[in-house]
Amino acid sequence: MPTTQSTTANRSTTKKTSTQRTKKDAIKLLTEDHAKVKKMFKEYEKLCKKNEEEGKQELATQICRELTIHAQLEEELFYPAVREAINNDLLMNEAEVEHTSAKDMIAQIQAMNVSDPMYDAKVIVLGEYVNHHIEEEENQMFPKVQKAKMDLEELASEITERKETLMEE
Repeated sequence: MPTTQSTTANRSTTKKTSTQRTKKDAIKLLTEDHAKVKKMFKEYEKLCKKNEEEGKQELATQICRELTIHAQLEEELFYPAVREAINNDLLMNEAEVEHTSAKDMIAQIQAMNVSDPMYDAKVIVLGEYVNHHIEEEENQMFPKVQKAKMDLEELASEITERKETLMEE
């Protein structure tokens, strides 16, 4: 019987530890969004190389929606908290300017028809632009955020809740 009790105790300890490890923080959530969008841009480029028109507009629409929601989450929740924590106005201002430019390109894409000769170019350039922005966030901003000792789990909770609301709209 003692063996059974210790095994049960070990299982619950292991379960607690793995649950703690899987808790999300804001950086992990945003990085997952980045990976998802990068993958969609690669899929779009593959469709272009194969000259496949089928599915391009749907994929571009999905990319634009994901980016719009992601940018809104960062602007409403993440950036204000980071701005306060890291005290680096130039980095944060750059990120906001990049968001504005990306949103302008998204609006252009959304106003176009997939048959427009510039459609593919706009989507591909948006992807290149977003990749640059992701690199800066992940290599410059996120390390500063991690050093700032912010409550990234609480911020993740706020981001998740807001994202659910935005996805429903």
